[in-house]
Amino acid sequence: MLTIGLILTLLLMTGLSIWSGTKAKRTESGSSLPIAAGLIIGTLVGGSSTIGTAQLAYSFGMSAWWFTLGAGLSCLVLGLVYAIPLRRSGCSTLVGLISDEYGTTAGMLASVLSSVGTFINIIAQLISASAVIAVVAPSLGTTAGIVAAAVFMLIYVIFGGTKGAGIIGLFKTVLLYAATLVCGLLVLQKTGGLQNFGEMVREIENPEGIRFFSLFARGIGKDAGAGLSLLLGVLTTQTYAQAVLSARTDRDGRGAALLSAFLIPPIGIGGILVGLYMRANAAAYPGLTAKTALTTFVVAHIPPLPAGVILGSLFIAVVGTGAGLALGIVTVIEKQIIPVKKQERSATEMQQADGNKAVGNEMPQQAGGNKASGDDAQHRYRQRVLLAMVLTAACLLSTGKLGDGILQFAFMSMGLRGAVMFLPNLCVLWLPGRVDRRYAAASVVISPAVVLILGILKVLPVDPLFPGILASALIMGAGMRRDFRDKSAGQ
Repeated sequence: MLTIGLILTLLLMTGLSIWSGTKAKRTESGSSLPIAAGLIIGTLVGGSSTIGTAQLAYSFGMSAWWFTLGAGLSCLVLGLVYAIPLRRSGCSTLVGLISDEYGTTAGMLASVLSSVGTFINIIAQLISASAVIAVVAPSLGTTAGIVAAAVFMLIYVIFGGTKGAGIIGLFKTVLLYAATLVCGLLVLQKTGGLQNFGEMVREIENPEGIRFFSLFARGIGKDAGAGLSLLLGVLTTQTYAQAVLSARTDRDGRGAALLSAFLIPPIGIGGILVGLYMRANAAAYPGLTAKTALTTFVVAHIPPLPAGVILGSLFIAVVGTGAGLALGIVTVIEKQIIPVKKQERSATEMQQADGNKAVGNEMPQQAGGNKASGDDAQHRYRQRVLLAMVLTAACLLSTGKLGDGILQFAFMSMGLRGAVMFLPNLCVLWLPGRVDRRYAAASVVISPAVVLILGILKVLPVDPLFPGILASALIMGAGMRRDFRDKSAGQ
């Protein structure tokens, strides 16, 4: 029955993906508020918000809430501060803002580095998928489970697209709310209420002295850095900007972000309750690991058929997030990286054409209609190839011993994206024309390098994102002061 529930859920989601994608292709208008919110929630609420939250709660308690809490706060800022300026910027991508303001070099660097940060989070989703597979079909193996998740991600995007992902995101949100609510209430029922749950947690063997009920159990520097990573990461990720930009109206775009801010934080609470419960009762579950805390709880304490539906929902949550992130990467490659190469090639062709004209050889012109249809088919083919390449690379890097830190990968991903994009985009939207493009390009490279180096060395008591953003602020500030000096000198 467990397998039947899982398969039925996956078939339902696959059918909905194909139907919604077909329906979306027949309509040209933008996304409604619920669909745009579904895209945001469907991408943000995945393995990190559910399986990863339970995993971290197993070890550190309430500090695991920072992913969904930070996601909610970032959506609040996206709706109140960023949504309208983004829509009025006229750019379809965030890196497009940087390219238009600071030139193709800065835009290309931002495209590559932000895509690397997004790619890391796809790895986190594939690792989360392996936690579901490990419980449902342990004989299948981790590698096969990861490949299966990548295939579903490919189907999710190819047949659904942006609007299809939004429709599925809405349905997935309903299922996840039901799943986390059921799991959280079941924990409280088993422990005899919230007060008894607290007593159980206080009795956990705790030689490390972890403060399970503190949002800063891992230290203020680390957990505050995790929250900042979420805030900056969401504000600088193409997928979430794409949801706002694809909305029909400014009101729908802003409302989608605000609705997401309200709905996302509560999802993490169920994972926290389950993680702490499994930690307190770990002796009753032979072979239990932190990564499988949530999935093991579902199989052990929920009847097989609904348990299969919940596991299917978790699997689709992982798939939806990974698919949305992969779609964001492909969108950036198609709209920013490939066009740059086309521009370079076009310039060369124009020079050759001028040479041909000089010797009396005109180039023949092609029919416009054939070119349009050919471009459309080429776009679909290119998108599928790029998606396959991105997901194949993520699969190759998701095997091995990386599964011990799902949320760590998610926070790292968000932090790197924030370090690359946050201040340059901030200056484009609110300080246009005031920063020298050379300094912006330097910020795009140096800030994430600081985050990576300090993250590897671990020489500071705070999250490396803080010094990374400080480095970006100093570089952008230096570029702004030089710009003012140059203007003063020219007057």
